[in-house]
Formats: sequence, structure tokens, C-alpha cells
Amino acid sequence: MNNDENPRGEQPEGGASAVPDAPVPPPPAKETTGRQRLKAGLWPPRLSRAQLIVAVLLFGLGLGLAIQVRSTSDDSALRGARQEDLVRILDEVDDRTQRLEDEKQRLDDQRTELENSSDQAEEARKQTLEKERQLGILAGTVAAQGPGITLTITDPARAVAPDMLLDALQELRAAGAEAIEVNGVRVVANTYFSGGAGDVQVDGKKIEAPYEFTVIGKPQDLEPALNIPGGVVQTLEKEQATVLVERSDDIVVDALRPAQRPDYARSSSP
Repeated sequence: MNNDENPRGEQPEGGASAVPDAPVPPPPAKETTGRQRLKAGLWPPRLSRAQLIVAVLLFGLGLGLAIQVRSTSDDSALRGARQEDLVRILDEVDDRTQRLEDEKQRLDDQRTELENSSDQAEEARKQTLEKERQLGILAGTVAAQGPGITLTITDPARAVAPDMLLDALQELRAAGAEAIEVNGVRVVANTYFSGGAGDVQVDGKKIEAPYEFTVIGKPQDLEPALNIPGGVVQTLEKEQATVLVERSDDIVVDALRPAQRPDYARSSSP
């Protein structure tokens, strides 16, 4: 038998007995006050879905009640009025509405009338100015500008007679000339040529060769009218004259005639 074994459980000599370690007691729990426990129970909030729905419904109900109370307080004056007072108030509102409608209609009618009269007056003014401009061009009292031609006639032989220049003027008028100037003299309805070959006068004013016609009109019509067979150009060339026709998109006729007031004629329009 091994001497190290101790079947009897005797303690070895000179040694201390083996005693197991005692458990360590936990630290005493910290006491909490009632306020701390209440705070811990309320925050953070622990809301369930049902509680959230109930809260929303309660909020909506409270808002509706507040609106209803306010509406009731606003209408309290009318709710307490007598039937006769309510009828009178309703009649006053109807009368005021009718007066406002009548005033609106009256103002609309005035605006329409002003717009129509203004438009008519403006249109009449424009038409008057346009008619005045056209008559001024025909009468030679205003300058004119537009497309046209320049007809230049040189007469080295001094053989061009006044009637030849008058024929040229008539051809230009027939071709649609709207404004004509000859050597600085404005041509009008009663313009005439006088004198003799080499001594030509326009409306009593002497002009010298070369004779220059400044004409406003459609160039495509004016130039062919002068060049027709047996026309103005061929007649002048037979007299050893030289004829030059130049088209232009910008012709200026600025020779003016003084406006003359008729002695007897008066406008027949009211």
C-alpha cells in the first residue's frame, strides 16, 4: 500500500486543514427615490401602436372641438338675433350686393365706351393723317421717298422741245408715277411745260439741260413705259438726245410747292 494514501482522513502533520473559500456577498443595492422611478418609467416613452393611434384620434377630436367652439362663438350674435332682425340683415346684404353689381356693370359699360371711342378716334386720326400725307404728296406740299427711277436727258443739239418733255411726263404718270421732280421743280396736277427747244420752262421756271426727272413709282413699270417702240426714248434719240434710265430702291423727291388756299372752293363734307 502506498504510504501517501490516507484512508482515515487524518490530517498531515504540521499542515493546515483545507477549508473552501467563502462566497463574496454582492454590494448593497443603491436605493432610488420615487421621483427617479417615475422618471425612469416615463422616459424614454414606450408607446405601442395602439397607444399611438389613440393619441392621434384624441388630438383630432380636440382640434375639432376647438374649431366648433370658435364657430359657435362667432355666430353667437346671429344665433341670438330675432327673425325680424335676420330678415332685415339678409335684405341689406341683398341690396348691397345688387348695388355693387349695378356699379360694376356701369363701370364696365364706361370702360367699353371709352375703349370703343378711343379706338375709333385713334383709327380716324390715323386715317386722317394717311389721307393728308397722300394728298400732300399729290399736291407737292410734302416730301416723298420710295423706289423709282431717274431719267436723265442730255441735249447737246438743243433740239429737245417742251412737248417732248411733256410726253415723257405723261408716259411716267400713265405708268404709275406717284411723285415727280424735274430739275428741282415739283410736278403737280397742273404742271405745264412752255418755251422752245433749248429754252424750256416748267411752270414758268426756266430749266437747263440735262433734264433730270426724279420719279417715285414701281421701277418695273416705269422703265418699260419709256422704252416702248416709238415711245419717248426713240423720239428723243431722233433729236440727237441721249437718254439714261437708272432704277433705284431709294428715290427722294423733296422739292416742295407752297400750299395754296382756294378762293372759292370749299369742302362739301360736314
